[in-house]
Formats: sequence, C-alpha cells, structure tokens
Amino acid sequence: MKKTTHTIDASGRTLGRVASEAAKALMGKMSADYTPNVLSDVKVTVTNASKIYTREKKKIQKTYTKYSGFPGGLKKETLAMMNARKPGEAVRVAVQRMLPRNTMLVARMKNLTITQ
Repeated sequence: MKKTTHTIDASGRTLGRVASEAAKALMGKMSADYTPNVLSDVKVTVTNASKIYTREKKKIQKTYTKYSGFPGGLKKETLAMMNARKPGEAVRVAVQRMLPRNTMLVARMKNLTITQ
C-alpha cells in the first residue's frame, strides 16, 4: 500500500458532512483495496475548520457530555463553547465518534490533522 493524502476543505460545509467524509477516508473506504481489518495508510487533513457552517440554534442546543466516573464529575459543553475554546475540536470529536471502536481507532485518529 502506498501513502495517500486526502485534503478536505471545511469552509461553508456542515460538521457532519465533513466528518463523515474524513471518517470514510481514514477507514480506507476511498481506495479500491479496502480491507476492514487492515489499517489504511491514508493521512487526512481538514482545512478551515473554524469556518464550518452551523446554524445558531445548533450552536446553543448541541451539547457534548463527559463523565469522569466520580461523583459530581459530569461535564457538559455546548458547541459554541467548544468552538470558542478550541475551533477544530468539534470536528475531531465528530470524526472519532464515526469511526468503529476497535484497536485501530487510536492509530486512525493519529492520521487526522485539523487546521484552522
């Protein structure tokens, strides 16, 4: 397998469409020699992550929840707060949740680069 680079321009596109395209490319489904149990050698770069299109209602209502496992450890964050804190983080979380949860998840996420 040869190394390939897939570049996605996120300006003016919705979060889900960018994330699904990146997840498909990271899994290797864009190439003809796709094998589910083999880690594909594809590097994905998402550019202009801060210019992603989201409706105002979604920025307020979309929440990301994390739980540390300890009492009082529930943390909630809206999409607007996440974009203010770290602009590409919403794209990274969306791509990670679209990938299968197996042993190749960490290696696939290392091949994802998000630029603002």
